[in-house]
Amino acid sequence: MYTSQEARVKLIPHGAWWTALFMDAPQWLDTYCDVTPPSQWPNPGEVTMVDLDLDVCRVREGGDIFVDDQDEFADHQVRYSYPPDVIARAAASADWLQAALRTDVEPFHSHFRSWLGKIS
Repeated sequence: MYTSQEARVKLIPHGAWWTALFMDAPQWLDTYCDVTPPSQWPNPGEVTMVDLDLDVCRVREGGDIFVDDQDEFADHQVRYSYPPDVIARAAASADWLQAALRTDVEPFHSHFRSWLGKIS
């Protein structure tokens, strides 16, 4: 079990190939995005998603952006026989996330901070 010290808010957008976890200080990252096929809601109280083990992160201090677990994503493409369209959509999503985090468009600019403030 993992217990965090900081407030965290998870965004699971409908139809997107990603989810985002926004974290308050003292976590060294402020944003951790999982590249996933669009999440599904089997019922109002349940969400399911498939993590493709490709992540895009932003460092709190300095705002550096990096892609994490590219080696796992490459390995899992073979191990789990990801179809070519899934690989292409995942790569495009990672590219989009990097640009969105770098340019501070919403929801990655400031809106998430108000949600963190509600649970801090």
